[in-house]
Amino acid sequence: MKLPAPLWIQLQGAVNARDLGGMPAEDGLVVRPCRLIRSGTLQTLTPADVRLLVDDYDVRAVADLRSPVEVAAEGPGPLTREPRVRIESFSLFRVSEIVVGDGVAPGGSAGAGAGAGAASGGGAAGAAPIVLPWQERDGTDKKWPGPLAVYRNYLRDRPDSVVAALRLIARSDGATIVHCAAGKDRTGVVVALALDEAGVAREAIVADYARSGECLDAILAGLAASPTYANDVGLRPANAHLPRAETMRALLAGLDRDHGGTGGWLRAHGWSDDDGAALRAKLFA
Repeated sequence: MKLPAPLWIQLQGAVNARDLGGMPAEDGLVVRPCRLIRSGTLQTLTPADVRLLVDDYDVRAVADLRSPVEVAAEGPGPLTREPRVRIESFSLFRVSEIVVGDGVAPGGSAGAGAGAGAASGGGAAGAAPIVLPWQERDGTDKKWPGPLAVYRNYLRDRPDSVVAALRLIARSDGATIVHCAAGKDRTGVVVALALDEAGVAREAIVADYARSGECLDAILAGLAASPTYANDVGLRPANAHLPRAETMRALLAGLDRDHGGTGGWLRAHGWSDDDGAALRAKLFA
């Protein structure tokens, strides 16, 4: 199969942004441009970036996969001031991983005196906070080893967020941006499930997931420059952050094995055939 060239979106204030138009489905259809966009954090978009996304790419909805802690620490992003864009937050971390009493109030709002990046539990008193709770999770599951354990936890802990994010893609007008901080792990999983449910060829889904590695240096540099993420980025060597094709292949194979496929997992968590039809219409019609 000849895979489409990635449709990178050149933004001054964000990296790892690309339009998924052109991705091939198994039935010969292709995803239309300006329907589904993936990206790293949108926190530092410039005014020109906002106009490009809203006016040229027809962005009308954003699925923000960051946790309430990240959102509170980073503050309102530029797209929150754009009246034509609907922004919804769908954290993939369970609520119990957000510490209450260390500057973060219930519901994720920053309390008085919160430092940037007040974060999830387990850190020693006085230690730099960990914003991304996967750093402390057990990755020893034999069926879901290594990075797959992290992705399995997204699906196990927050199926509500995954289904809601896919519904936002399916039911909103114009283009929907899916993003997290780096735009490769949380975003990679949600986008992969959306594409797989819609019938996009698995080889294309895997290739798209791995493409985030092409801008890994820029992703890590941007996160390291943010007080919210600098500590997390430094906990592992750079190559440990690389999205590998075999990881996504194994994730999709695990869904086949355990749930009869992505569609089976989604429908076990409230997704309907009407949702699936709306998603296909959004991406292909």
